[in-house]
This record gives sequence, C-alpha cells and structure tokens, in this order.
Amino acid sequence: MLKQPITRIRDKNRIINNIINVMSEHKTFLVLGHTSPDEDCVSSMVAIALLLNRFDKAVTINIAKKTHDNVSYLLRICKFNAIKIVHNPSKLPRTPDTVIICDTAKRSMLERSKAIDKLLADPKIIKIEIDHHIAGDSEHLGDPDYALVTAASSASELVGLIGLKLKGRRDVLSRFMVLDPLSRNFVLAVITGIIGDTQKGRYLKSRREKRYYDIFTCMFEDILMKSTVRETNFFKIDDVFYELYNLSVKEDECYKSLENRHGLNGRVASMVLGREEVQALKERFDDEIVISVFRALANNMAEESGGVSLIAYYDLDPASGLVQFRMRRSHSYKDFDLRTVMDIFGITNGGGHEGAIGFRLPEELVPDPARYVAEMIERLNRELG
Repeated sequence: MLKQPITRIRDKNRIINNIINVMSEHKTFLVLGHTSPDEDCVSSMVAIALLLNRFDKAVTINIAKKTHDNVSYLLRICKFNAIKIVHNPSKLPRTPDTVIICDTAKRSMLERSKAIDKLLADPKIIKIEIDHHIAGDSEHLGDPDYALVTAASSASELVGLIGLKLKGRRDVLSRFMVLDPLSRNFVLAVITGIIGDTQKGRYLKSRREKRYYDIFTCMFEDILMKSTVRETNFFKIDDVFYELYNLSVKEDECYKSLENRHGLNGRVASMVLGREEVQALKERFDDEIVISVFRALANNMAEESGGVSLIAYYDLDPASGLVQFRMRRSHSYKDFDLRTVMDIFGITNGGGHEGAIGFRLPEELVPDPARYVAEMIERLNRELG
C-alpha cells in the first residue's frame, strides 16, 4: 500500500497516543533509518531517542558509519545521554521489544541486515513508523496503529509533534518524574531536521507545510528563550539553531569536566559533589546544563557499573538548604526496585519509578554528604547481593 496522509485529526491523535503509550510501557527500543542518512533522518532518530531517554528507556540507534559531519554533534549528544549507537546492523546489543523506523520511504531504502529483517518479521515486536514521505513508490513499514505517516515538512517535525503531545500527558510525566520532556537537545535535534529538510523553509510548497513550519520553529524558539537565563532576541531560525548548538557544546564541556570523577564500590557507582564544586559549576554553566549533565552521568555510571548509580550534590539554589540525590539502575540489572531504597532509609521527600529515583534531604540531616553516601553504599551492596 502506498503511504497516504492522515486526513482526520482524531486519527492522528489516536496514533500519537498509541505511540506514547508504547514509549511509556515498553523497555527496549531500536531506532532505524534509511541508508546514507541525511540531516532529517539522523535528527529524527536522535530526537525520538532523546524523548525515550527522558523516561530511562534502553535505546539503540542503528546508523550508517558514514554520516554528514554537520550532524556529528547529534551523535555526540547521544554518547553522553547513554544512547547506544551501532554501525553494524548485524551486531545489535539486545533484542528490542519495539522498533522505530524514521524518515524511510520504503523497505529497500532501510539500513538493514538479516538480524533487522528478523525483527521486522516478528509479530510480537511493535513497529512504530514516523515518516513524511507519501504516495510516489512509498510503502508502509510499521504497524498501522503506530504509523505516524502523513504530510509534514520533515520526519523531525512529526517527532516534534509527538513531544508536544507528550508534554500534555501528565499521567506519563508524573509516573516517570519528568517535569518537561522537551529537553534543549531534543529541540536542537528537531530544529536541525526541519531546517535541513526544508533548507530553512525555502522548499516548502503548500500553505499547510508553511503554516506548520512557522508554528514549530516559533514554538521551539519560545521554548529556547524560556529555558535560557540570558535575555536574547531571536530574529530568524539561524539564531535559534546557533544558540542551541552553542549550549549543546557547553553541555558537552560540563559533562567532560565530571565524567571521570566517580568511583565504584561493589555494584554501586557513586559521585559526591561538595558545595564549592557545585558553585564552581554554576559559575561556568547555567542550571539547566548542570542538571542535564547530572542526569546523563547517572545514566552512564549505572550502565558502566552493571548495577546502580548514586549522585549526591548540594542543591543549585543555596537558599534551599537541601542536598540532592539521584539514583539510576542499569538496564541489564532488573532484580532491584529502586523505590525500595526510600523505604530502607526512611526517605519521604522524593519519588520516581523502579529504574530511577530522586530525593532530597535537609543539610542538617546530612552534615557530611560523602560519609552519608558511603554508609548508603554499604547498606545497598548488602541489599543488592
């Protein structure tokens, strides 16, 4: 069947909600694109992976080894967000329960292998499709109830639409302790795809395409302006893109300054940052960058340890009088529900789900965070066996 646009809004919303439900319920995801991926293909793959990463899902991107240098920063973003990238489709790290196919018009264009063909033929694995190629010699690759295939400026625009709909799903956000799914790097990936596929809007034809292009670029510009502490006026999409790119570079710089600071004791990887260290970070980077990096560090530390990670740091707002804690569980370690940690230590100010928790303690209860973490690790290793 040739791909046809979704004509009814309620059908589009139904499919998007189906996709969001899978993103919420399933655990492991493989993201695929077409051979010789262009900006929109890479951007849409990275953007959907970043959304999934926000909910602590195990995500692998299969992508050709040779990609355009102008999207290499998106692949670097994946690295410090614990998103695996494989360049050999015959060597996938695990069997996913969901496959997501981005920006691919037909099967013959898919970056594939015998292993991927086997996954696509497995009826137990849900196949989500996100694509803007319609008619021509296109063909459906995903399951009908999970195929967001319709007219759009780019596949990245459709991923952006999923993100915006997800932002309204308070049930999902509260379950995973996520305040806002639209991270700065997600916005950067979406805008990269939109401007890459449309040449900054020059190749748009219909009124609908131009309207949606304006809606999304203005919307993401507004998100960027609200998420940065500096007062900046953006007059064109180039300004938005370069500001996002520069902030991404700063995030990478912040991550590299901390990535070798953690230690490993048993099955627990840990990092403790004192008051002076947190203040030094605040002087170099804005708060959102620091929080994003702490989250990325917790993810990667957990995966490296094969157990759990624990990061403790003084709150970025000194007036709060709190010490913050973040814990993550490795995707390969499923025998321990992190929520029980709060019961074990009698902690009430916090929350999360089985794979990730966060909690806060008053400074007077934690006069020496390093010692408190050491005592926690001793108890945790007994519980983890």
